[in-house]
Amino acid sequence: MDLKWSEADLAFRDEVRTFFATHLTDELRAAGRLMTSVYADHGAAMQWQRVLATRGWAAPAWPREYGGCGWSAPQRYLFSRERVAAGAPPLSPMGIQMCAPALIKFGSDAQKAYFLPRMLSGEHVWCQGYSEPQSGSDLASLQMSAREDGDYLICNGSKIWVTHAQDANWIFCLVRTSREQKPQLGITFVLIEMDTPGISVQPIVMSSGEYIQNQVFFENVRVPKANVVGTIGAGWTVAKYLLEFERGGTAYAPELHAMLDEVRHFAGTVPGEMTDSLAGDPVFAGRLAAARIRISMLEVYELRTMSAMSMGGESPGANASVMKILGTELSQHVTELWLEAAGLYGRTFQPRAARPGGEVRLWHANGPHAGPQAALLAPLRYLNDRAGSIYAGSNEIQRNILAKVALGLH
Repeated sequence: MDLKWSEADLAFRDEVRTFFATHLTDELRAAGRLMTSVYADHGAAMQWQRVLATRGWAAPAWPREYGGCGWSAPQRYLFSRERVAAGAPPLSPMGIQMCAPALIKFGSDAQKAYFLPRMLSGEHVWCQGYSEPQSGSDLASLQMSAREDGDYLICNGSKIWVTHAQDANWIFCLVRTSREQKPQLGITFVLIEMDTPGISVQPIVMSSGEYIQNQVFFENVRVPKANVVGTIGAGWTVAKYLLEFERGGTAYAPELHAMLDEVRHFAGTVPGEMTDSLAGDPVFAGRLAAARIRISMLEVYELRTMSAMSMGGESPGANASVMKILGTELSQHVTELWLEAAGLYGRTFQPRAARPGGEVRLWHANGPHAGPQAALLAPLRYLNDRAGSIYAGSNEIQRNILAKVALGLH
């Protein structure tokens, strides 16, 4: 793979930079810069999606025939890198980046015609119904039932850790339509409208006070069989395909480079606990350099994966597990460096300094904040990033997948 950008790639990069400079408002930049997790402020993300949809850039990885950009792997990577550099908020991944690839591969023509345009426009806001109270990393043990009743499925059960369910009007769910000897069999992938009678949403407020996730309950919810993606009982195949895009559908490296740049700048300009700054600390400088090398190695791996996908591969495959492990663990490492650089300021919880992905439901969270903003972001990002090695299948699960798929171990 040639790692040099072509003249066409560089021209595309300049076009993207100009677009961002023209269309990103200060409010949108703030929403991107002050994120505390992988999710931007919901209102800002939807506003930015409408801007991108008007330009035709909301779905970089979709084929043109479905309203996507049809971009090459280098173009998608450059777009991601320029988005981070410009401070634009990321779009919610649930619809465009996760459910859409599954629909494009497994969905009926009618499903594609109805759902994909509404995902692009933002008319449909999606959430994911995979995990259950007793089924997290062992997803195949899920128990939410769906009984066939003529042209409908009658769904009962609950899903947990459902991000932005309070804002979504559609949810893609895994349900159990039969019980088989092998737990992966008898699972069905189905699309459910959130205002269907029998659905209720219960907030899960984190210890940080942030309201981003929910538990969703289903009581005798009638869902048309026309909303089944693929075939009844074969949803595990759809789910695995979708998870490849959740784990490795986008690049981690651009965001990691930007985070490390902020830590490096902050460590050199803000006094620490015991010294004027960390800029002259050779040990800390060495740790920053080591982190940069590791991120650059991940960047090369991501570029190779994207190149392979653009040359005929439909999904990242097992590479998604590698990217998920390296990306999330490196992100955790960078937030540890950030917290160390924050010094005494990193010991305070001041969410008002940030723009989290949901409402902060703490009475004391709305007061004024004190201290450098970059330092106040450090504990917020650190705490949120602890979940990175768990969501989308824990990193232990990813290592098991690689042992089986890549090394042939059983």
